[in-house]
Amino acid sequence: MCGIAGFISKSKDVPVIEREITLDKMCRIITHRGPDEQGTAVEGRAALGMRRLSIIDIKSGQQPIYNEDGTKLIVFNGEIYNFRELKKELESRGHRFKTNSDTETILHAYEEYGADCLKHLRGMFAFAIWDKSDESLFIARDRVGKKPLFYALTENGNFVFGSELKVLLTHGEISKEIDYSALDAYLTFGYMPEEFCIFKSVSKLEPGHFLIYKDGEIKTKRYWDFDYSPIVEIKTEVEYIEVLREKLKEAVRIRLISEVPLGAFLSGGVDSSAIVAMMSQILESPVKTFSIGFHEDSFNELKYARIAAKHYNTEHHEFIVTPELVETIDEIVRHFDEPFADPSSLPTFMLSKMARDYVTVVLSGDGGDELFAGYTRYVTDSKRSGLGKLPRSIRRNLLRPLIEVLPHGARGKNFLYNASLDAIDRYIDSISHFSSLKKKALYKTNFRKNLNGNFGKSVDVFREIAGSVSSENQIDKLLYLDSKTYLPSDILTKVDRMTMAASLEARVPLLDHELIEYVQKIPAQLKLKGIATKYIFKKALEGIVPNEILYREKQGFGVPINEWINLQLKDRIHETLLEKRTLERGYFEAKYIKILLDEHLKNRRDHSYSLWILWMLELWHRQFVDK
Repeated sequence: MCGIAGFISKSKDVPVIEREITLDKMCRIITHRGPDEQGTAVEGRAALGMRRLSIIDIKSGQQPIYNEDGTKLIVFNGEIYNFRELKKELESRGHRFKTNSDTETILHAYEEYGADCLKHLRGMFAFAIWDKSDESLFIARDRVGKKPLFYALTENGNFVFGSELKVLLTHGEISKEIDYSALDAYLTFGYMPEEFCIFKSVSKLEPGHFLIYKDGEIKTKRYWDFDYSPIVEIKTEVEYIEVLREKLKEAVRIRLISEVPLGAFLSGGVDSSAIVAMMSQILESPVKTFSIGFHEDSFNELKYARIAAKHYNTEHHEFIVTPELVETIDEIVRHFDEPFADPSSLPTFMLSKMARDYVTVVLSGDGGDELFAGYTRYVTDSKRSGLGKLPRSIRRNLLRPLIEVLPHGARGKNFLYNASLDAIDRYIDSISHFSSLKKKALYKTNFRKNLNGNFGKSVDVFREIAGSVSSENQIDKLLYLDSKTYLPSDILTKVDRMTMAASLEARVPLLDHELIEYVQKIPAQLKLKGIATKYIFKKALEGIVPNEILYREKQGFGVPINEWINLQLKDRIHETLLEKRTLERGYFEAKYIKILLDEHLKNRRDHSYSLWILWMLELWHRQFVDK
């Protein structure tokens, strides 16, 4: 696990020493991602560097790594779990290896297969290969988006890339002009979707894509996607369960390769318990498990984590979160680089720091909800589907004009608004923290002008994603949408930044692409069966995970921010959001912010997430724009 950085200079006349100094700064800004060592190389117009967290081939796996004749070099962030098998195949084709690292295996695979090398890789990755012979740069990101990759073409014609946005900012040529459409997307969902970046000049390489930079041109192409095509062969429930168990165990087994200590996050939920169950079957020594809890009973899952730990006889460690945790908020904001409002990042950060005292690698249960339909909102959506049956003409021509003239907070306005939406729009609205109604009250005129007609562009992007699914099944559409948006941009972003902040590697077995491709062939009605979420997954785990964990009510990794905002954070959030420097940014109407604060603090409405989103934005602004 590492962090990578680099740039391709337009001019060949830039002194080598000058480029080496810039590259060194870019690498050092992400020392947390790789505290063990740094490697850099300047070759022609290319400057490639990395920070390394040593896990595999500790002695000889230093980067950048060159091919046999020195014409190609690679920097790599991630882990390839099938690299040994792939290495043998490449050796049989005449490739000679200097190391036993997965990094060198990728480089030789690229020599052999070109861009098709990605089809041979099983793991998580973001890497860059510079080909000196034709001065081209090949960059790729893993299928699901476990590892991040940002890039930009500067006004001076230099191509810059890195594992984190701060790498690009350190280069010195990146404009900090705000992308208002991205800001609107953040306010809508509480995170920055992959199609957006807070700074106009920067892009993200989307999951399942590769990029080629040559002669000043950038070309990107998708090489993999979630596939919910109609199922040709329907099997019995028992047949699905048998193969699912095998696939799950294999996904865990291949992620246990390591030359350093490893363990697992254990929340006490179905997903993390399943991972620990498989680890305990495979490993000879007790699994090291790490859990986090709260004093507030409604958020505390330690009871179930302890049940699982006892059941699997793990070496268990716990940490209790207190409101004082918010004192780390500025450090957490600094690690995300973009506005990010998932409050579970706080306990994830502390959990990662605790785990790092014992291990260098952890397995986590992330991805199960998007894979097996685990969110209760899928059930809610199916129950509300009748609202969308109103004729489109009535929804568009009668209800929407009526909604426009009703004042904010008018009785029945929200019901009419929901009735005016079709199924996908209604689902998108249900996962939006600031709906279009709220944003109309929140945004200043200047903000709307800067959107240049892109008011709600992020919703259009989400609608387009859901509409691109080949399946007509509503649950398939929602699973695809969440897998392309919430999963990489919230869940996996949180896991990557918070574990890497502690120099800890996280591996995610449930997002093994071969497991994903099999699960997609399971009919949706076996994932969400009536009101039973994760039906087939839970059936496959019967006898493996205790029933009191399998069939308990879903709790989720929540944080008591409502209580924190009402007590410990009350004065700080109030002062920050209404401070002169905040309001002078020209984004928001002070009147509406005061309404949110007043209604929340008087317990009339729960605006905790809306206030948290606004607060995180302002804290981010002060660190990344004002300084």
